[in-house]
Amino acid sequence: MNTKQKGVALVEFALILPLLLLLTFIATEFGRAMFEYNAITKSTRDAVRYLSIQTPGTHIAEARNLMVYGNLAGTGTPLARSLTLANVPAGSCCIWQVTGTNPVINTVTVRIANYKFHPLFSSVFGVAFGGANGGIAFPDITATMRAPI
Repeated sequence: MNTKQKGVALVEFALILPLLLLLTFIATEFGRAMFEYNAITKSTRDAVRYLSIQTPGTHIAEARNLMVYGNLAGTGTPLARSLTLANVPAGSCCIWQVTGTNPVINTVTVRIANYKFHPLFSSVFGVAFGGANGGIAFPDITATMRAPI
């Protein structure tokens, strides 16, 4: 080995390490965001499935708890870090609609609104995650299901 080449690999590693760490953090946060989005989507589907077998206009509190906590009682920790009952407004979270004339179709729709994903790290090596407002806003998450008449 040439004496002029000693330590070159260490210097190259030191130069590339920040980029590798940045890519690792980005991949981790993207994975967390997708996990939270999927968990919230699944809870929304569970809530609309629950409401589809209930009498229209009833059991809204239980459905809201199902969307946020994953259970009807509303106990435990939320399914996502910053998900609260405020993201599931009681007045507009659960909507029943009757459409059609023959046959009449009864549907129920549930919605989670204004949810923001908050990354674990606000910035890494000067690269900001989540924008200036402190989070990545998800679009409203809705699910609709046909309910028996």
